[in-house]
Amino acid sequence: MSVFDVNNRVDHTSVSSFLDPTGGPTIQRYDTLKYKQFDQLTDKQLGFFWRPEEVDIYQDAKDFKSLTEHEQHIFTSNLKRQILLDSVQGRAPAESFGSIVSLPELENWIITWTFSETIHSRSYTHIIRNIYSNPSKIFDEMLNIKEIVDCADSISGYYDDLIEMAGYYNLLGVGKHKVNGKTINVDLFEMKRLLYLCLMSVNILEGVRFYVSFACSWAFAELKKMEGNAKIIKLIARDENLHLASTQMMLKLLRKEDKDFEKIAKETEAECIQMFVDAVDQEKEWAQYLFKDGSMIGLNTELLSQYIEFIATRRMTNVKLDSPYANAKNNPLPWTQKWISGAEVQVAPQETEITSYVQGGTKQDVDAGTFKGFSL
Repeated sequence: MSVFDVNNRVDHTSVSSFLDPTGGPTIQRYDTLKYKQFDQLTDKQLGFFWRPEEVDIYQDAKDFKSLTEHEQHIFTSNLKRQILLDSVQGRAPAESFGSIVSLPELENWIITWTFSETIHSRSYTHIIRNIYSNPSKIFDEMLNIKEIVDCADSISGYYDDLIEMAGYYNLLGVGKHKVNGKTINVDLFEMKRLLYLCLMSVNILEGVRFYVSFACSWAFAELKKMEGNAKIIKLIARDENLHLASTQMMLKLLRKEDKDFEKIAKETEAECIQMFVDAVDQEKEWAQYLFKDGSMIGLNTELLSQYIEFIATRRMTNVKLDSPYANAKNNPLPWTQKWISGAEVQVAPQETEITSYVQGGTKQDVDAGTFKGFSL
């Protein structure tokens, strides 16, 4: 495999999205596209560009001190979990899908998507630096929480399987090979199966796994607490909606362009449903962990369990899977919708504090009265 194959002059609009036998994209051209949807996603994501320093969290540092001990546990634990999940997403899409993608517009989207995830990771660091006196303690503790590690393991497993086999595929090609005394069977159909399951796992991550944490962040803001953090989470959720749409789109287009994927979708249907169920169960367990010492106004484990079933049902419908949550037809937390709605989010001076006025969590506002009564 080469990063640029000068001999690959195949019409890029005629190749498959992934694993095309002609290899990966050569010229990064966007004048003619097989799927303009991915180019539109890239444009939208670039238009969404934001920096965490643009959001003022000065007041959040004061608010945090006023929270009860169990409310501080809820807030801090959610930050830890979000950091770990986005640590996976900050590298995995490009590493796993990038080596087997065949379309330039899809390759460009995957790179843009991965970059946007790194902004999320930087956002959590921005929050932690400005709220906690010892930021390192927060980072050092997160791998000690079983509920967080179990969630990360279940996500990274599908990525790891695809990355490993993609490496053999790109290096050795299809067939049986001896590697360190072990027989490796690189089968194209199996590669497609690993790709499909990995995309489904990422779809679940983007569409289900963050939403208990998100709901808690927004619930604090509904109480006029930790509002800067909630604004950042709203911006992250807006990005995640794009990422979710892209995985749903990929799953749909793969089934449409290749009969193998249609067959794989049918063969793995039960496994995919179980993946959703496992994610929902882990979210419910996370809610129990968060509220083990007490709840907060407007939220409890029962409401969050109903909420995550509602979210999962919507996501399953969008990828043509039957939901086992027959009663999850209405949103038990309707107030969350205003936070999820991406159309309502703008990174503009009228909505956020710009970084020139906020440095290290300390407000730098200067007006005519700032130095009144002061003389040299």
